Amino acid sequence: MRSHLLNDATAESYRRSVTEGVERVASKLAATRGPFTGVTPAELAPVIDAVDLDRPLGDSSAALDELESVYLRDAVYFHHPRYLGHLNCPVVIPAVLGEAVLSAVNSSLDTWDQSAGGTLIERKLIDWTTGRIGLGPAADGVFTSGGTQSNLQALLLAREEAKTADLAKLRIFSSECSHFSVQKSAQLLGLGRDAVVSVPVDRNKRMQSVVLAAELETCRAEGLVPMAIVATAGTTDFGSIDPLPEIAALAEEYGAWMHVDAAYGCGLLASRTRRHLLDGIERADSVTVDYHKSFFQPVSSSAVLVRDGATLRHATYHADYLNPRPQALGSARAGETPTTVAERIPNQVDKSLQTTRRFDALKLWMTLRVMGADGVGELFDEVCDLAAEGFDLLTADPRYDVVVAPQLSTLVYRYVPEGDVPPAEVDRANLHARKALFASGEAVVAGTKVDGRQYLKFTLLNPETTAADIAAVLDLIAGHAEQYLGENLVHA
Repeated sequence: MRSHLLNDATAESYRRSVTEGVERVASKLAATRGPFTGVTPAELAPVIDAVDLDRPLGDSSAALDELESVYLRDAVYFHHPRYLGHLNCPVVIPAVLGEAVLSAVNSSLDTWDQSAGGTLIERKLIDWTTGRIGLGPAADGVFTSGGTQSNLQALLLAREEAKTADLAKLRIFSSECSHFSVQKSAQLLGLGRDAVVSVPVDRNKRMQSVVLAAELETCRAEGLVPMAIVATAGTTDFGSIDPLPEIAALAEEYGAWMHVDAAYGCGLLASRTRRHLLDGIERADSVTVDYHKSFFQPVSSSAVLVRDGATLRHATYHADYLNPRPQALGSARAGETPTTVAERIPNQVDKSLQTTRRFDALKLWMTLRVMGADGVGELFDEVCDLAAEGFDLLTADPRYDVVVAPQLSTLVYRYVPEGDVPPAEVDRANLHARKALFASGEAVVAGTKVDGRQYLKFTLLNPETTAADIAAVLDLIAGHAEQYLGENLVHA
């Protein structure tokens, strides 16, 4: 069994196995004709259930043969131009190369003695990102598993900085379109979901700062503590960006921590033409970024950034076996010099909610070293431009109602049939169209609700998608919806 360990003696076997795996995936990508096969859970579950994990196949070629039927054949392929569903991006090759390297070396980014150069690369990328945001010289941060963890850590810091023993008095303000992780974080932090005040949005799905101001004043009048305001720079449903300068001013006035959830909109940091849409983000106390959305990185690649690195101490715990507390200068033992005692080892675990942690930063490092930030920004600008084209198509198409013009690359719309059809029946037609489209494998779109009604959603993150693709998918959706309504009218 030692022959399967990756080391100096098995380097050639590693090369052969990985090369074969890469060739299989490359062939699959080249042959993919749709984003999905349409397989159902009932069809695929028996195939996987039939695998006996206690009877190994013995070699990687056989395992790759099996992988075709249990995974590769029926995977949902985000690289396909008609994958228009969730916030999943196609990935850039330099990042995939970084993934291969980091998986093989397997550094753990918790302590310096497990990662060395990896620690410094991550810190360099944190500094690069905080510089792009404009958080200032005291800024810091750490890579995370994703936006939910980043939001949780940011609100943990906000809770501690509020310096209030009575957690029942703490309130978090976020828009009604903010990510569900805000409520989830409040629950995990012992505040309860009722601690989150939902602020209405305007017709462009942006937080209404006037209402926010009134809610903050009410909070103060009731003797409650405005712990944090969460502004969203790219809502999941609409890609809308809250009015960051106005929110920053209110946060300062009421002494609230300002967190910007830019998990989606962070790609604007690399844009040469749209960076102004994030004006005001530099005034935040903390920021969430998901490079695995609009920086075209493989999952996972995210970070939480803070204006004042000292606030990260609220996530710091020490263990003698991992990251012992630095000794005070006055406690030097025999043979120790003040220099060695005062030495600060750069342990990233001091900043993180995680202990063992992948070297995900390497993917972004490779991307920037090969493509540069402008290259990433150009890709994101392309999908934002595409969304504008898609909006024009939808507004010109009498079959559809589109909710709002996109700020980023998301379109929310609804098939609306001719004639007097009950709204509930229209809801069912839209839901049916989405499911039927997914089952066909021809395209993947997402769904959501707006004012209680069923809508569909394009999340455009693939620069290879064209306006022609969007038009074709709209025709497919209309066809499925019309078929559903026709059949139901006949049965009725």
